[in-house]
Amino acid sequence: MAIKSTIFKADIQITDMDRNYYEDHQLTIARHPSENDERMMVRLLAFALNANESLQFSKGLSEESEPDIWQKSLSDEIEVWIDLGQADEKRIRKACGRSRQVMIYTYQHSSALAWWQQHRNKLERFDNLSVFNLSDEAVRAIGKMAERSMRLQCTIADGQLLFSDGETAVEITPEKWKSAAGQV
Repeated sequence: MAIKSTIFKADIQITDMDRNYYEDHQLTIARHPSENDERMMVRLLAFALNANESLQFSKGLSEESEPDIWQKSLSDEIEVWIDLGQADEKRIRKACGRSRQVMIYTYQHSSALAWWQQHRNKLERFDNLSVFNLSDEAVRAIGKMAERSMRLQCTIADGQLLFSDGETAVEITPEKWKSAAGQV
């Protein structure tokens, strides 16, 4: 019998001064049995960085052909594709062909850096791809915030985040390794 996903609930208040986006989201997160707290919280962080009314978690690890997070148009076209970790070049090529905008959030710095150095030249050709790296310290700190029921605040200004659960606040500055064409 297969192990089922664990359900987490997160009420997250997002104040994104960079995009003038101020909303509260009530999210249900299914943590795949192979996913740890840190990866799940990185998903939540990536959601907060790109939040809007159409952004949603996909089946993620349960469905290989879907990203971790996506935004679809009313005609079911993928507008934003967000993956976590170190995707292979074939998956990224497919994502860039299917979506208007693709973002990858890497973590586990030493292996992510080796992945980036190996794939950088091939990935530079994708104009709709952005790649970010999150520091190990930040990922560990937000991983400790994981609870079955969470109340979180995320404030974004000048590309920096303050991620808080009311008791602990973590400052995070994603390191931009590649920007999509037309983005700074």
